[in-house]
Amino acid sequence: MWPAGLNASLFDTLSIMATASDPPASVSREELFAAVRSAVQTLYGNRLVSLAVFGSWARQAATADSDLDLLVVARNLPPSRMKRAREFRPVEAATAFERSQFWGPNRPAIELSPVFKTPEELKAGSPLYLDMTLWCVVLHDRDHTLHDYMTTLRGRMKSLGSIRKSFKGGSFWDYKPDFRPGEVVEL
Repeated sequence: MWPAGLNASLFDTLSIMATASDPPASVSREELFAAVRSAVQTLYGNRLVSLAVFGSWARQAATADSDLDLLVVARNLPPSRMKRAREFRPVEAATAFERSQFWGPNRPAIELSPVFKTPEELKAGSPLYLDMTLWCVVLHDRDHTLHDYMTTLRGRMKSLGSIRKSFKGGSFWDYKPDFRPGEVVEL
């Protein structure tokens, strides 16, 4: 039985309207990235060395379920991950509108997933940077710090013959396909 005054065809029409796709995003990818860059630059000021987007957003494969992966390289960061994340909170607040509007008003806001590094920690390396040699959107790079690091890493990977391989729905890096037991491989 349908609610009073509501027949089956009208009810079906209302249901279809309620599940129709969200309106187009009111914020573009460029506007989202610009808002993030501005907020990060404001927060860190002269301490900011580099800021980059990586992951699905850099590969242009982001979906409404994707977080926005950020590499933040800054001087004088707090010593712990938790303190670094706490310091970053104003960026989340400053970008709340753009993150909530990108996919449309009926979708959850894009979550920011920052990775914080000092310039020294950047130079120490991380497996995180391997995919960034292929997909990385640099939003800020004072003195070409990130660019120079990635160029050096790409060169080293090329000299080793490193290749990214697909495996069971994922991928991994084969740093040196002609590796021999006992050989030391450094990136």
